[in-house]
Amino acid sequence: MKRFLLITGLVVLFAAEILRVYFIMPFPGSQSADTVSFAYWLATHITWIRIVALAFIVFPALHYIKQGTKQTKIALPVILIFYAVVFFFINYRFEADKMFYQPKQKLFSEAAIDTTNKNSLVIGIAFNGEAKAYPIEVIGYHHQVMDTLAGEPVMVTYCTVCRTGRVFSPLVNGKRESFRLVGMDHFNAMFEDETTRSWWQQATGEAIAGPLKGISLKELPSKQLTLQSWLAEYPSSRIMQPDPSFKEKYAELKNYDKGTIESSLEKRDSASWQPKSWVVGVLHNNVAKAYDWNRLEKEKLINDSLQDLPLLVVLEKDKASFHVYSRNVNGTLFKFNLGKDDFITDENTSSTWDMAGVCVSGSMKGEKLQQLQSYQEFWHSWRTFHPNTLKYN
Repeated sequence: MKRFLLITGLVVLFAAEILRVYFIMPFPGSQSADTVSFAYWLATHITWIRIVALAFIVFPALHYIKQGTKQTKIALPVILIFYAVVFFFINYRFEADKMFYQPKQKLFSEAAIDTTNKNSLVIGIAFNGEAKAYPIEVIGYHHQVMDTLAGEPVMVTYCTVCRTGRVFSPLVNGKRESFRLVGMDHFNAMFEDETTRSWWQQATGEAIAGPLKGISLKELPSKQLTLQSWLAEYPSSRIMQPDPSFKEKYAELKNYDKGTIESSLEKRDSASWQPKSWVVGVLHNNVAKAYDWNRLEKEKLINDSLQDLPLLVVLEKDKASFHVYSRNVNGTLFKFNLGKDDFITDENTSSTWDMAGVCVSGSMKGEKLQQLQSYQEFWHSWRTFHPNTLKYN
């Protein structure tokens, strides 16, 4: 009986510590199954699991240390010391928020004096007369940056393993919430709120475990494009600067923008419709559609429709900045063609439009196309979180 209690307690102790991290970090096989509920249960009950397991161990351990063989008296302390080492590394080294830290200081530069490479990809947000740009190779390490824009709190997030940029309001039930990176589910970053300890999915903003399960954060409009293209549209934008404390961490994301980074989890698949192929995703009235990036590079401009929404997908000549607009202009369905020097023309009136969706010449001059929320991400991410997605063919 003593032997059974000892072995059972040790197995439970080690298994609970290891599985608690295994299911929410990118270990082989850990991200393919729907295990987030079990992972959350483990994380929530880990203290009691430890107490029960230790209770199983204490009495037989004392017995074997006093009366066991020489080998047992040596092996048992070694096993317990090994557990202490496992406990330390899992709880103080391998947890997500011990590996990826928030900026110690949020630094911004005015566009006129900014030295950021203008070809850098950014997540741009703008409203109420203020605009900011967040370079992906900076925020990609942090995963989330809490900030304010025009006096409103914003949560700028990015998951490099899914290539998903999202901006949310951090207000939960009217209260400004704080979040920490807790791990990942299906290779997508998860955040834990400080108040209820619920787990939130980065790609959708939905709470997928905990007391707030089923509630979603309000998503705020954002765009992914090069800094140069963003500044062409918002010349007074401020640009987030690298925090000097994390210089080496940022260096690890070098070439992430281009998809040629060395990391196997983040490097682009060049062929179409492969797990890490790039797609542009659009969601409208719960109907999702994906556009192959390779095809977009070839065609540069796509007139399409999603349910009752006529839309335009266009790629700038930098082959990095993309836009998705509604083709419904004042109740009229427009069709567009690619013009010269990053301009587009409509067949309806032969007016000319710039890449920001503004008509710059012709009878429609001054009109602006409605921007539609869209994302560039890995195909494995888009199809996972939009399992019924359509594919543009």
